[in-house]
Amino acid sequence: MAVAPETIEAFQRDGAVILRGALSDEWLARLAEGVEHNRTNPSEWSHWYTRDDEAIGFWTDYVTWRDVEPYRATAFESGLAEIAGELMRSDTVRFFHEHVLVKEPGAAERTPWHHDQPYYCIDGDQNLSMWIALDAVPAETGMRFIAGSHRWNRWFVPRRFVDHAPYVDDPDGRYELVPDLDAAIDDHEVLAFDVKPGDIVCFHYRVLHDAPGNHLSSRRRAVSLRWLGDDSVFATRPWQVSPPYEPDGLVEGGPLGDDPRFPLVVG
Repeated sequence: MAVAPETIEAFQRDGAVILRGALSDEWLARLAEGVEHNRTNPSEWSHWYTRDDEAIGFWTDYVTWRDVEPYRATAFESGLAEIAGELMRSDTVRFFHEHVLVKEPGAAERTPWHHDQPYYCIDGDQNLSMWIALDAVPAETGMRFIAGSHRWNRWFVPRRFVDHAPYVDDPDGRYELVPDLDAAIDDHEVLAFDVKPGDIVCFHYRVLHDAPGNHLSSRRRAVSLRWLGDDSVFATRPWQVSPPYEPDGLVEGGPLGDDPRFPLVVG
C-alpha cells in the first residue's frame, strides 16, 4: 500500500490520520486469533481497568509479540512497517511494541485525555502508533484527537486510566498537567473517524486523545503497533515508564543500537 502524499502531509500537520482498508481480511483474522490467545494467556503486564465492583471489562496487554505469533507476523511481515516509515518520513523503522485493548460491551470506562510519549522511554519526533480496528467503531464511540497538539511543544504528565489521576500532582520543568480540554473543546479542531475492520488510525505519540466507554452491543477490539524512526533515542522519565524498561546498557539521549527490545524492521 503506497501512502498518498496528502495523507503524509495530514499526519505531519494534524498528528492523526486514518488509512482505509489498509489490512486484509487474512491479516485481521490472524490478529483476532492473537487477541483471543492473548486473552486466555495474559502476560504479567496484562491489566484490567474495570473496578473491582463492576462486572464489565476493559482489559489490555502489551509486549507479548515474542509469544503471540500473529502479533509478531503482523509487525514484521505485513508491510505496515514500510507504511509507518512513509508517514514518519523516516528511512529506518523500529518496532517498539504492540498493545491490545479490548472493551467489552457496556464497559463504561472512559480513556482520559492524554498523550503517549511521556509514558514511554523514547524521545524523538519520528514516531507512530497504528490503532488497528478488529471491530467496527463509529466515530462517536472511538478515539478523538486534538489536531496539531503534537506540535504544541508541550509535554503532559501521564494519567492513570483507572481513576484519571496524574502520575504526579505538582510537576516542574518539562511537564505540565493535562488541561481541562472538555471545557475548552470548541477552541480546538477535534478529529474522529468512523472505523471499519481493516482500517488503521495512525497517530503521533504526542497528539492528545481520549476515548469513551464502549456503549455498543459488541466488543471493541483493537491492536496498536508502535513504531520508531530515525531520530528515536532512549529516555528516562520522573516516573515508571511503560513498558517498564530499564536502561540495560542504553544511555539517556543515546541511540537504541542493536537492543533486541527495539528491533529494526526497515533500514
